[in-house]
Amino acid sequence: MFRAAGAPDRQERFDGVTVFVEVVRLGGFARAAEHLGLTRSAVGKAMARLEARLATRLFHRTTRVQSLTDDGQIYYEHCLRAQAELQAAEAQMASGRHEVAGRLRVSMPVLFGRHCVAPVLLELARRHPSLELQLSFSDRPVDVLAEGFDLAIRCGVLGAESEGLRARKLAVLRKRVCASPGYLATHGQPRLSAELAAHSILIYRRADRVNTWQLPDAAGRIVDLPLTSRLQLDDLEAIADAAVAGLGLAWLPEWLVRDRLRSGALAGVMDDQPGATMDCHAVWPATPHMSLRLRLAVDALVEQLPALA
Repeated sequence: MFRAAGAPDRQERFDGVTVFVEVVRLGGFARAAEHLGLTRSAVGKAMARLEARLATRLFHRTTRVQSLTDDGQIYYEHCLRAQAELQAAEAQMASGRHEVAGRLRVSMPVLFGRHCVAPVLLELARRHPSLELQLSFSDRPVDVLAEGFDLAIRCGVLGAESEGLRARKLAVLRKRVCASPGYLATHGQPRLSAELAAHSILIYRRADRVNTWQLPDAAGRIVDLPLTSRLQLDDLEAIADAAVAGLGLAWLPEWLVRDRLRSGALAGVMDDQPGATMDCHAVWPATPHMSLRLRLAVDALVEQLPALA
């Protein structure tokens, strides 16, 4: 890197400061030399270089003692304040390695975040009172870097928008075809994907895009099924409610319908057939050092999310 002739680099600007403080604190060059493991000559030369760089005399020198000049006293007080600031910063860094503290901004999909992600992070906040959480629920793919998020939860394939980010797989998300027991009692239970066309289907449609069902064809390959329906909703929770009400078959995330399946409000359909899965990732800005709060949040999600998803 270019440096103008005669301009001190960072190391040179701080060279001798520690020696200077020890000379003042211990009351002389000889005592400072002994404490620092240096020769008296080395201490004297370090002080001479410091005075030359500052273009001022720091000590009144006699044969027996060294006392501070007015400039030396001012410089010494500044050095003490600087050392105190550095010690406070080091203490804070050391504390941060053992205590989860500070702000964590997290973006997550609305329903998945509410049902699965937020409970994990809120429990983490309960255990660590110094942790500040800012949770943002949005189904749009936020720009983690531009919008200042520390962490984002992404469901699906990671694309080009993840450039400049680190990622860790959290869970594999599965979906279930399901319907109310009353609907199945009236209309019968389909066994194969080809039979779905004869049923009332609850379709997820958002922003003029229909979410196709991904199920096995006759050969067992996972394919997109071109299903049509008179009932199209843009909210998964509303689709689950419509399925419970007996309005048709729904293809929904297992995390969303798990409680309904357990209670008997919904029943699984074609459970013996393989289905498509979706990976869920945590993504965060690529930095040399990962903060303790971010690392523990990701670790908690890795440990707990598979059981919730």
